[in-house]
Amino acid sequence: MTIRITIDRMLAERGMSVGDFAGAIGITPANVAVLKNGRAKAVRFATLDAICRVLDCQPGDLLRYEEHDPQPAELSNTP
Repeated sequence: MTIRITIDRMLAERGMSVGDFAGAIGITPANVAVLKNGRAKAVRFATLDAICRVLDCQPGDLLRYEEHDPQPAELSNTP
């Protein structure tokens, strides 16, 4: 299972730069990059609250669940 954060799409729709967004929610541009690139392991509710406030959206607009095959294809025993 993977949870994807779709901040890129939201920023593009709103014409907002990463720097402006980072300043508005109170985190560094580097931490915004961690969120955008899917490297975040957790998000504080306070940060999620700020993101939703600034982007005028709901948490569900930002988060997407993707189910993954538990066994990568190259390790599969299927010929």
